[in-house]
Formats: sequence, C-alpha cells, structure tokens
Amino acid sequence: MIQERRLLIDIFSAALVAVDPYTSVRRVATIEGSVFHAAGAAYDLDAFSRIIVVGAGKATARMAMAIEDVLGSRISDGLVIVKQGHSAMLRTIKQAEAAHPVPNEAGVEGTKRILAMVQAADERTLVICLLSGGASALFVAPVNGLTLRDKQEVTTLLLKSGASVGELNAVRKHMSAVKGGGLSKAACPGQIVTMILSDVMGDHLDVIASGPTTSDSTTFADAMAVIERYRLKEKIPLRVRAFLERGMKGREPETVKSGDPCLHKTRNVIVGGIAQALSAAQEKSRRLGFTSEIITGELQGEARDAARTLARAAVQLRESLNPGERRCLISGGETTVTVRGNGKGGRNQELALAFALEISGLNGITLLSAGTDGTDGPTEAAGAVVDGETVEKARLYGIRPETYLENNDSYTFFLNVDAATHSKHHVITGPTGTNVMDLQIMLIEQHRNPEKGS
Repeated sequence: MIQERRLLIDIFSAALVAVDPYTSVRRVATIEGSVFHAAGAAYDLDAFSRIIVVGAGKATARMAMAIEDVLGSRISDGLVIVKQGHSAMLRTIKQAEAAHPVPNEAGVEGTKRILAMVQAADERTLVICLLSGGASALFVAPVNGLTLRDKQEVTTLLLKSGASVGELNAVRKHMSAVKGGGLSKAACPGQIVTMILSDVMGDHLDVIASGPTTSDSTTFADAMAVIERYRLKEKIPLRVRAFLERGMKGREPETVKSGDPCLHKTRNVIVGGIAQALSAAQEKSRRLGFTSEIITGELQGEARDAARTLARAAVQLRESLNPGERRCLISGGETTVTVRGNGKGGRNQELALAFALEISGLNGITLLSAGTDGTDGPTEAAGAVVDGETVEKARLYGIRPETYLENNDSYTFFLNVDAATHSKHHVITGPTGTNVMDLQIMLIEQHRNPEKGS
C-alpha cells in the first residue's frame, strides 16, 4: 500500500491547492485605483468612510490574508473567528479562535465583537464578510431567552443523531441572532459583500455557514420537523422547545426572508468549492497515469452506507479491467454518522473502515477518504487510507474491525492497526487552512493472474 498511499496523498494535495482560500479570494477580488472589484461587482472606495472585514469559518484566516493584500491600509478594522489552530499571520484584521463543531464561549465573545462592528455601520460603510465551512459553529449569538448551553446541547444531539448539515442548520438558524440573514440585518444600512468558500453540496447560500447574509428559506416549522424527525423533542432543553413552539405560532420573529430591505445592499459571491477540488484531483490523477472519473460531488448519507456504494463501484470496475489497467474514481461530499457507540472517530475514518471491510481480501483497490480541512471529527487525523489487506492484517493481530465499527471507534482501530503492523493508515495533514467538505479517491488496478485467480 506504500506506493498507492503516496499517489493518493499527491492527488489529495493537488485538490487542496486548488481550493486554497487565499488564492480563491485573489481570483475574484482586485483593486484598480480606488475601485474594489469583487466577482463583477465594483465598489468605489472613495464613497466609503470605513471598510471593515468580518467573518467566520475554518478557512477565513487565509481569506482575510488575501483581503489584506488587496486593500492594505484601507481596512479600518476587522475580526474573523476561526477554529482553534486554524489562525494565520494577519496584519490588521484580528482573529479569535473558537471551538468546532460544538460552539463555546470564545465563539460567543467573538461574535459579540463582530456585531458591535457591523451595528455601527452607516451608508458610508463597506462590510466585507468572509465565510467558510465551520462558521455555523464558530459564529454564535443565541437569540434572547436562549443560552450557549442550549445551543451546545442541541448541536450535540443533532450531530450524534446523524442529521445532515442542512437539517442541522435549519435548527441553528432559528436559535441565532446572526444566522439566517441576521448579520445583514445588523449591518443595515451599510453595504455588504460576502465572499464564501463553500462546504455545502449545491453551494446553497442559505445553508453555507447558516446563511448570515442571505435570505432563509426554512421556517420554525421546518426546524421543529427536524427535531421531531430525530425524536429529540423530549431531549432538547425545555427553553429551546418552548421557543420553537412560540415561533411556529408567530410569537417569535422569523429569520430574514426573500425581499427583506436589509438584503438590498448585500452581495454574496462563491469563491470556491468542491467542484474545483474534484477537478484538480482528476487532473493530477491523469498526470500520474490513471484514467480518471469523478463519480459525484454530492456523496451523502450514512458513512458506512456510502462506503458500501463506493466499494461496489470499485469492485465492479476492477473486474472489468485488463491486467495492468489503472483507473481512479473520485467523489466528494459530506456523509453523516449516527453515533450509537462510545468510541472515537469521524465520518471519513468510519467510511474508510467500512470500505475496508467491503473489499477485504481483494487486491488492486486502495481508498483515501479525508476532510479537506485536515480534521475528521474530534481527532487530529484528516481521514484514512485502506486497501484489501487492511482488515486481514488487523485480524492477524486480534483486532476485530467489526467491533470497532459498531462502537464508532474508527480512530482507535487505525491507531491500533498502525501500531501493531508498523503501517500508516491514518492521514494526518494538520489544519489545511481550507474547507470544502470531504474527498474520496480510489485507485483501482487489475492484478489478477488468470492462472492463479485473484
């Protein structure tokens, strides 16, 4: 697996370079004289007395670095909230580190500072907002009557239940003063241009970062439907349930809807996403000698179910190849994990472990599944690389993969296998500075000798 692992890391690295936040912003943000251009929109900076830069997300430190290099001393003030360990060297724009995926007090304090900045905006203020994946947890302002603890409990329950990002965000938006268009409302009458590195399938503006600068298509009824779908109505804090029920009766203000005047001076621009990462991975794999195909950019559902789907595709392709033929299958998206055990892991490691079980004993198939942000769940690993020997090696050392999978303990499985076999299954990159969901890359080659079988 050593050679295949090296090739997979090379392909994954090429994908990360393609969605570097600094480069992505510089592609769309330029300045000519006193005119600031952002993806076709032009802003005469002489018409503004103040320019402030705010934002939240795992990738916003490098996005902010790009804006500093474009606008320099024209920036009056700024603050971005990043995940712990994801900061960068900035000159003017300040940074606050906060927790992800469950919010903490640092996120609340950082959001208060951002709100103070934008609430002071007038007609001659330009607000540049930077958003990327992770902002829903990092940008935290509970509505009046709710607490940080309420948001932490609801977030944790939904994550463990396997709710999708869209479902999770429908609930979070209705518990927040900044999500669901709330930031645009706070910044009125200032002008806002939002630059977004998307971590959402379909690049839906109201889902990315829970849509702080766009209209929200979901309602209190939608939020409650999510709670009921996952049978959490009796588990969420009473304050939250009562608040959502009041909202459904029209006794709490809805999120910002289409046509709201506060959105008239807001422009949202997608600067990058999974499509660029997939394209770069495909191009790199071709340069390495593989015939390459992108299966999907919208992989979703339970991680172990997605693993079975990918494994079937890989096995079928392998059986159709001639000896020596090399193929690469690539997918991207964001799966979920319904946590039933008490182990440690993340959706990419769980997918990789489930995939390894599906292809056990088959040669010529190797998979990398990893998060583009460099983290997978509450671990330092981005994901894992597996092949047809992974499960067999584990069993030789008394390590039962099925037990680890059922306990949602994929991280410990790979840790123990690596220690026992002196191999390297975990993919550890450290914070990458970007975030456009996850990538799965499969290398497939037919090694079968017709006389000996596979």
